[in-house]
Amino acid sequence: MKRRLPFQVKLFLSLVFFSCLLLALLGAILFHFIDRQLHHDLGQRARVQASEIALMPGLADKVAARDITGIARLIQPLRAESDASYIVIGDTREQHLYHSESPERLNLPMIGGDNAEVLKGKTIISVRKGGIGVSLRSKAPIFNAQHQVIGIVSVGYLTSYIANINARILWQAGLYGIGLLLLLFIFSWLFTRNLKKQMFRLEPKDIAQLVLQQKALLEAMYEGIFAVNAEKQLILINRAAREMLDIRQSEKELIGKPLDEVLQTSPGFFSQRYASISSGNHDQIAVLNHREVIVNRVAIEVEPNVESGWVYSFRDKNDINTLSSQLSQIKRYADNLRIMRHEQLNWTATLVGLLQMKHYDEAIRYIQAQSDGAQKVLDFVSARFTSPALCGLLLGKYVSAREKGVELLFDPACQLTHMPLTLNETELMSVIGNLLDNAVDATLKAPVPAAVELYISDRNQELLIEVADRGCGVDDAMKPHIFQQGFSSKPDTGNEITGSEHGIGLFLVAGYIDKAGGNIEITDNAPQGTIFTVFIPFKPSVRQG
Repeated sequence: MKRRLPFQVKLFLSLVFFSCLLLALLGAILFHFIDRQLHHDLGQRARVQASEIALMPGLADKVAARDITGIARLIQPLRAESDASYIVIGDTREQHLYHSESPERLNLPMIGGDNAEVLKGKTIISVRKGGIGVSLRSKAPIFNAQHQVIGIVSVGYLTSYIANINARILWQAGLYGIGLLLLLFIFSWLFTRNLKKQMFRLEPKDIAQLVLQQKALLEAMYEGIFAVNAEKQLILINRAAREMLDIRQSEKELIGKPLDEVLQTSPGFFSQRYASISSGNHDQIAVLNHREVIVNRVAIEVEPNVESGWVYSFRDKNDINTLSSQLSQIKRYADNLRIMRHEQLNWTATLVGLLQMKHYDEAIRYIQAQSDGAQKVLDFVSARFTSPALCGLLLGKYVSAREKGVELLFDPACQLTHMPLTLNETELMSVIGNLLDNAVDATLKAPVPAAVELYISDRNQELLIEVADRGCGVDDAMKPHIFQQGFSSKPDTGNEITGSEHGIGLFLVAGYIDKAGGNIEITDNAPQGTIFTVFIPFKPSVRQG
């Protein structure tokens, strides 16, 4: 199997190659500009020198007289000070009268074929091949006293000389380029290393696979999930969330929008109450797009202890209620069966004992007494309450309380034929069941257990529920906090698996009543105990808030 280079190495090599290519391109451009500027500067320098030599006093006379020795004595000092490759003097017949580098070319023709313009009185700059090689040269005419052209001055720089200057400049530039390239190497390595760290040491293909897996996982999840950044802009939302919240737009259309433009949230949704990462609490109740949901929130921390966003997962509260209702019904059914089995065993044992002693009359009276008591409660509950589920709950609570030694008394005026629109059957059973459980537990703490009284009425356009006990009562200091989640006067079970089982019942009761637009009152009973009174209107009122 062919081994593939890691992303960091490939990126580093790519940056190095690009840097080298860029430096080479810049070097070529720099060489072009330097060479052109050098040709221009040397051409102008040759032009100035040629013009000044042509105007030297006495030169015109010596050229006119073809005084080769005199011309040499006149020009030789200037040649020693000039940086030109050569200086040439010629006559109008284009023959050499002086050549600083090749004296043997005297009286020989000048090479290059660029003298025509000079003989017309013009100063030129050209690149031609002369007697000693190709050169950049300037030629100027020599005038006599009558302003007639009598000779030519040529000052030139060999291209080899110009190439040496370019090479020297390029060598210096190359040293700087090598230093710059080393810096680019170091920068490229540090950049790729830091980029790899930001990518959590993952390869691009691994990141792409994780993104695809995340997308598939989010779409496959039944729970709704969405995420926001620190500016509360939506950065992720899955299909289940859009379906549950009735959002018609696609994910691409929603990404980047402020969350308040996409969702209608309950007040304080972003407050500390919902910050599960900070408070350690999960399963908070919230309202999203007018739908009650159970929400969890987890912070996105790119850096430790720095929140750069949040991920929210939520479930429809009705689904949780349905499951809770089913589990509660099963639990109540199991409890009732256990209680009834226990009582039936006691009754059966008593009946067997009477029969064995042949006390048949007492056995008959015992059977009739037991049947009359159970049938009386069953007949009352069935006649006063139209909800079969509520009847089953009350009968179960009645039997459960009697097993614990507490009598549950129903007010003769009890009546419930219909329920408020704002409260469903499951919520009503939770309210009544939790209030009765608390009343029975409080009664058991009293020195002499007394009866628990229950009154339910749907008269006067409101649902009235009153549960009274003569237990230990509730301290005045505890009353403002008794409906808060987690608050309980009962000792914690300390169960590491299930957690605390207390401090939930009355919190749920208060939540359901508040949702239904009602209220709950807690007062002291006489001579001792507590009375919980619930008022829920059948016509929901508009609350001012």
